Amino acid sequence: MSTADTFYEGDARHPFGLPQGAVRSFFALLITSYFWVVLLMPETVAFVPPLGHFVLLALVLAAFVGRHHPERGEVRALPWLLLILGGTAAVVAFVYMKYPDRLQYRLTPNPQELNQLPLLMGMLFGGYAFGAILGLVMGPRSNPFQTLRAWIGVLAGLLLVAETVFQFAVRPGLSNPPSAEALRIWEAILIGPVAAYFGTRAV
Repeated sequence: MSTADTFYEGDARHPFGLPQGAVRSFFALLITSYFWVVLLMPETVAFVPPLGHFVLLALVLAAFVGRHHPERGEVRALPWLLLILGGTAAVVAFVYMKYPDRLQYRLTPNPQELNQLPLLMGMLFGGYAFGAILGLVMGPRSNPFQTLRAWIGVLAGLLLVAETVFQFAVRPGLSNPPSAEALRIWEAILIGPVAAYFGTRAV
């Protein structure tokens, strides 16, 4: 076996020791459940999701349309997909029956944020391409790439959790809310690593 073969065809190791696909599915659940919380927040809270979260929804689709190999120990996508679809349907049905107007104004992006779309989409596609190119260049089964992918996954997970805590627990209590520019930069920083992790799983 050549050195190149050893570099590119090592044993597959998946982040956090979980089956392949579990992390992507969990991230997809985090992204989707964010909107569940938004819809279930009481009427006294005026809240519209940042545009970045609408952009992140594209990765939910990517989590379930990519290659899946259950015979290699990869977690089956169907249970996660059913959980996301079932949870979304339940929340939307409940809100539609109790607070029908809430669906429109809480699921419509703020028009004042639309000028941020090029940056956010650039981070989405750029991050995804960066992760995929890393895998192609380093080798999807090489030890350096698998280690790097795991760290990207850790960073992406921490950012998603931090964003949820900030938006729902910290931001409402701030006497001086962050500026629109600061939030725009934060959303871009959030999207980049999350998209990069999904990109590393595309190869």
